[in-house]
Amino acid sequence: MSTATPPLPQALTVPEVMAALRISRSTVYDLFRSRQLDSFKIGRSRRVAAEVVTAYMLNQTEENR
Repeated sequence: MSTATPPLPQALTVPEVMAALRISRSTVYDLFRSRQLDSFKIGRSRRVAAEVVTAYMLNQTEENR
């Protein structure tokens, strides 16, 4: 029985980013506006590369040491 978590999709939706970082929708959009979290649009939908979320978390961890 494997307890490994499934891999994240390559392009995350805003709700997926919210869940991954455990933050609110408005905080996600604040991170977009402040350019702390890069995103791109597909039609009217905003997406974030999974690596960008990982890099953001690592950066925040290093800044808080």
